[in-house]
Amino acid sequence: MPKVRIIDVTNRDGAQSARINLSKLQKTMINRYLNQMGIYQSEFGFPTTWHEVNYLKANLELARMKVLHPIILSGWIRAVPEDVEVAFSRVPEIEHLNISISTSEQMIQGKWQGKKQFRGVLKDMTEALDLARKKGIKTIGVNAEDASRTELVRLVEFATAAKEHGADRFRYCDTVGCDNPTRIAEKIKVIAHMVQIPIELHCHNDLGMAVANTVAGTIAAIEAKVDAYPNTTILGIGERAGNCDLFSLLLSFKYSSDLWSLINEKIDLSLAWKLGNYVARATGTEIPSHQPGIGQKAFEHASGIHADAIIKEMQDPRWKTYELYGFEELGRGEPEFVETGREILMGDFMGTKGFRHICEKYGIELPKDDKEVAKVWELARFANVHNHAILTADELRFIVAYPDIVWEIINVTRPPEL
Repeated sequence: MPKVRIIDVTNRDGAQSARINLSKLQKTMINRYLNQMGIYQSEFGFPTTWHEVNYLKANLELARMKVLHPIILSGWIRAVPEDVEVAFSRVPEIEHLNISISTSEQMIQGKWQGKKQFRGVLKDMTEALDLARKKGIKTIGVNAEDASRTELVRLVEFATAAKEHGADRFRYCDTVGCDNPTRIAEKIKVIAHMVQIPIELHCHNDLGMAVANTVAGTIAAIEAKVDAYPNTTILGIGERAGNCDLFSLLLSFKYSSDLWSLINEKIDLSLAWKLGNYVARATGTEIPSHQPGIGQKAFEHASGIHADAIIKEMQDPRWKTYELYGFEELGRGEPEFVETGREILMGDFMGTKGFRHICEKYGIELPKDDKEVAKVWELARFANVHNHAILTADELRFIVAYPDIVWEIINVTRPPEL
């Protein structure tokens, strides 16, 4: 039976969203949370972008240390040979990639102004694939950017060429969010039947249908007997109106389709509340009050008929009335305390005594040697500057546990040509 495997692209597509600036430490924490949640793969950044290099290498080291395991960490580059060369020269440890190129006539003419045609797109893509395979890439997906506005015959030709040159997956990109569930399902079925290649669903939310389109496309791929790799971002952050929201998709798989049993990983939905709030804090955005599962109003009731039924349900939970799923399933319900009096926080200029006090409050065990404590304290101050935000308890725990890795994560090396 085909499988469903989630590829979360928060640290790539989500990070591209305007006015969102995730630090490299925050991106690392997101990878850790995704791993703990049981997500199959994280598209964790750009190996051709110089300021990403140290972060990418450090996270790959965490993967080798089994700290980030079993999650797969994959990079994103353009589907041109030049990007393959740069990616492997800057991050030679990279083992998994997605390569991307536009396929629709709108994009080809609008971006390249007659300098490139579809034949040139195929040439660039296949040459990039061949080179990546030659360099020893373990898995590689090929993205058809703007697939939703690309002729179906062209998509089949593109996916077929990708498969013939060693692609492991074909990514169908609804780049401008113009698809609908019926149309995407029809196109995915044709591609899957004719090419027999695992299919990624990458949907944007410009018409508010990213989750619905992803569910429909995933079902179509499974019915055509190929593996499906739906793409998500946490809270649906991404270009313009965003992407398919991770938590909404997981809830849809579990409660509106038969797809939950096909997910190859053991997904821990109880981390949704924690992860969603972490990303909201890191990105400086608020969780929409009506956000499925983790929004403020997701489990609020203020009408008599609803309240009466929910009160009865609390006494006899066998009957589900006005809530499709329980708040506990999303990791909600535990009391959270907000300090309204004195508070000592990990700031850029915090001293060692304050640092010790904060670690003790969070139950973080520090090294016995004072010199080692001083090193971690100084690192924590650097990390605070790097984040432009007060460090969280989990961030501090990570810093204390892996100081050498954190130094690499927060350090941006000047490019040699500059």
